[in-house]
Amino acid sequence: MPANLPPQYFEAEKNFREAKNPAEKIVALEEMLAIMPKHKGTDHLRAKLRARIAKLTEASEKKLATKRMSMVIPKEGAAQVVVIGLPNAGKSQLVSSITNASPAVAEYPFTTHNATPGMMEFENIKIQLIDTPPLVPQSIDFWLPPMLRRADALLILVDLADAPVEQMETITAQLENMRIVIGDAGAKEEPEFITWHKKALIIGNKLDLDNASQNYTALKNKYEGQLPVIAISAKQGTGLEELKVKIYEALNIIRVYTKAPGKKPDFTDPIVLERGSSLEDAAAEVHKDFREKLKYARIWGSGKHDGVMAKRDHILEDGDIIELHL
Repeated sequence: MPANLPPQYFEAEKNFREAKNPAEKIVALEEMLAIMPKHKGTDHLRAKLRARIAKLTEASEKKLATKRMSMVIPKEGAAQVVVIGLPNAGKSQLVSSITNASPAVAEYPFTTHNATPGMMEFENIKIQLIDTPPLVPQSIDFWLPPMLRRADALLILVDLADAPVEQMETITAQLENMRIVIGDAGAKEEPEFITWHKKALIIGNKLDLDNASQNYTALKNKYEGQLPVIAISAKQGTGLEELKVKIYEALNIIRVYTKAPGKKPDFTDPIVLERGSSLEDAAAEVHKDFREKLKYARIWGSGKHDGVMAKRDHILEDGDIIELHL
């Protein structure tokens, strides 16, 4: 059965041949896999590409143990969230305002040329935010789509003073070209290709400018119900504390605390889990062997009574305290 590879595949293959190091080669191979149609004619080629990725990953981990390239930013903290938007939306200003990063900030477009990570503090956890170059078709670096696919969530920043609904439509189209689906955009999915579904939050920036409130109403009317929407002014600091809460909620994660028998729980270093996780999932996060060794647990919070014994499949809630018995 023929592979019937699309033209975009051969462009990604060219990037692979021209790649100068293992990290760039891995990014190109991931792009080739994403573009490749899924049918029996591509099974052998798909397996071959995956084997190459595995081999290069092993080599790169040894060679890049002390030096990481900007396009392969390792996840730190509770989650990795990538900030995207069109030129001059205020991405760098936002990341600078709510993290410890110092990306270039200016009143003209295309200030950011590389990915810049920073850590955002939210209560007792830290969430990694990554500032990225503007999402413009002719200037998208080949490493950006894989970065977006690996992220736990996307923050989509639009300028409230400059037709934000049209900006969202442009950004959504760009994401679909990368086979990334957000909200209800799944109607345009092509089942023969791999597609990445991403949690996302729409942020209307520059709330302090003229017509921003009116444009925000139009943006919210268009997308509310599909994706969470919030208005801020990164420059003036308006709405930034609420934004941190919205980011946490958009990630759909929970914090669970552990305690030893007869001792108080440690509220400084929670276990971070996906919402819907069970007690045995939490046990595995404490130690990889605990899932099998767990005999029972006591739980404070989502149990019927504080300190009640709970089964392994008990679904945890944000703020639960667990006491594991092996």
